[in-house]
Amino acid sequence: MSTSRARGQYAKGAERREQIIQTATDVFATEGFEGTALKRVAELVGVKEATLFHYFKGKQELLTAVLAERDRRSLTASGQEDVGVNLMPSIAERNVREPGLTTLYAVASATANDPGHDSHSYFKERYETVVRDIAADIERRQASGEVRADVEAVMLARLTVAAFDGLQLQWLYDKSVDMADGLRQLLDVLLAPTDRSSAQLSGL
Repeated sequence: MSTSRARGQYAKGAERREQIIQTATDVFATEGFEGTALKRVAELVGVKEATLFHYFKGKQELLTAVLAERDRRSLTASGQEDVGVNLMPSIAERNVREPGLTTLYAVASATANDPGHDSHSYFKERYETVVRDIAADIERRQASGEVRADVEAVMLARLTVAAFDGLQLQWLYDKSVDMADGLRQLLDVLLAPTDRSSAQLSGL
């Protein structure tokens, strides 16, 4: 097989994989993960169900690909290479616009804590990456005096992620909860330099 032909087939394969992910994203968001059969995704893509297994081992792996692509799109839209503190409220706003996928993510992350779960590695690595990226952003801000330095950056990053997940869970039960605004207010107090943070807390 010639190099040009091989490249052409690879490009077609990558394009088909992207088409499957995009279709699954739309269907999962509207019909739910449990309510969607792979046959339904295959029909919308215009291929046989067996073709999907050339790209994904099963439905759970396809879900993982959908969530990973969602993360990638968020970073691309933000113009940032890594997740930083300032990006968190924007991600919360995106999640409000995509309630189906947000619910899907929450359910999947809650059930993937078992090491044997197909999506366990994805969520474990995702949390590690997000905490690492936010901690690196906080460290830079600590060095410039913008963020309090009396708490380790990694701990502040973990608290930020915990606040995000907690507010998102509340929003899933009560859509009047403003995740983005809640995060902005919390981060303003949590990350503020020690003297300003103390003044803010005393005024609560």
